[in-house]
Amino acid sequence: MADAQSTRSLAEHIDNALTPISDFVSSIIFISVDVFGVALPLVVIWLMAAGVIISAFLRFINFRGFVHAFQLIFNPHDQKGASGEISHFQALSAALSGTIGLGNIASVPLAIILGGPGAVFWMILAGFFGMATKFAECALAVKYRKVLPDGRVIGGPMYYIEAVFARKGMKRFGKGAAIFFAVMAVGGSISLFQVNQSYAQFANVTGINAPITFGVIMAGLVGVVVLGGIRRIGAVAGRLVPFMAVLYLGAALTIIALNITALPDAVMTVFKSAFGLDAMGGGLVGALINGMRRATYSSEAGVGSAAIAHASVRTNEPLTEGYVALVEPFIDTIVVCTITAMVVIITGAYEPFLFNGAVQGIEITSKAFADTFSWFPVILLVSSTLFAFTSLVSWTFYGAQAIGYLTGGSKRADMIFKICLCVVLSTGAAVSVSAILNFIDSMLFAMAIPNILALYFLLPELRRDVKAYEKKYGI
Repeated sequence: MADAQSTRSLAEHIDNALTPISDFVSSIIFISVDVFGVALPLVVIWLMAAGVIISAFLRFINFRGFVHAFQLIFNPHDQKGASGEISHFQALSAALSGTIGLGNIASVPLAIILGGPGAVFWMILAGFFGMATKFAECALAVKYRKVLPDGRVIGGPMYYIEAVFARKGMKRFGKGAAIFFAVMAVGGSISLFQVNQSYAQFANVTGINAPITFGVIMAGLVGVVVLGGIRRIGAVAGRLVPFMAVLYLGAALTIIALNITALPDAVMTVFKSAFGLDAMGGGLVGALINGMRRATYSSEAGVGSAAIAHASVRTNEPLTEGYVALVEPFIDTIVVCTITAMVVIITGAYEPFLFNGAVQGIEITSKAFADTFSWFPVILLVSSTLFAFTSLVSWTFYGAQAIGYLTGGSKRADMIFKICLCVVLSTGAAVSVSAILNFIDSMLFAMAIPNILALYFLLPELRRDVKAYEKKYGI
């Protein structure tokens, strides 16, 4: 097609320009130590430790607060006259639209082919501990948010990062750390992976080779939504997220049901690989690293991104949003990612691609669907496009809020950023998935460094708040 011929050279230029930058940033963020012959990034240890420490410090709020979280979603406390712009459900949907995306469809099989099926176990475990981390960062984001004179809410980890270090007499350090977080959030908002993988499935199903046209259309639709602000984003996410989750999970569960006799063997394969009982993907360490990386990309717990969406919730009780937020890693990692993994493992779709880092993850999921019914990739196409779209919308908002912090809430800067980002996103289908993954992973993990450091300093305050809240509401 003319579009393919005219954009092939552009695609190569984009890829050649992005890959060295991606590799350089990745080499800095993922400084590693050698563990039994496998490189273990220090930032992965940083995230793993945070989930465990915060869970223990808050007396496993990920268990204790689970039921209360759903009570708040479906029967929120009276918030008459509360600050904020969206409901608990809309905030959860907006945040989930950023986390339930192609990371659940495409990066799960990538974790399996790079780290073996055992990566799934470590992904689930990371999701569980991530529930406590998500509780902490989202509750604090609401507590430290700013309400502008025109009623707009700007919030996120950059505000509590700055505040806690200022209280510790490290005002300059806190400001620098908050700016670093905001800059990394802007980088992370360049979610080319979502455009890239949704286009890969589109081309796979339709046979149409038109990357730039696809990217322009996707970016244009994103622009229509995000230029309307968080209220429009919340409204759109509140409608699309439940629909796309039911569509995708319904199809995936159908495949599992039709192959139910293979499920026990698939579970055993996961456990054997997780604890290094085979050499696949580097054994235990390889499975752990890849599982953790993909869990972080999926749930973003510890990264602080979803806290930006939750900061806009309409509430006078910051902790209510912490409870609501802890549901996110459960849904997107423990439920959606696990179901995707079971489909891929049960069907054996990952086996021909083992250790092939150049493969596009969504190809494996699509093959798993097609092995059951030839027309299932069409459902995956619809699901992946919706997942990509909602993730792009949320991350554009996250980037805009980070710009808001850097510019003092300037409406002009907000508008310019959103337009420029949509232009960049339109090129997403034309670059290689490996370069995209390395760049976005680097941005996400870099955000976690100042975010988790601030969370540690704020944990005593948060534990006092939790005790007071539980006493007030008899939890």
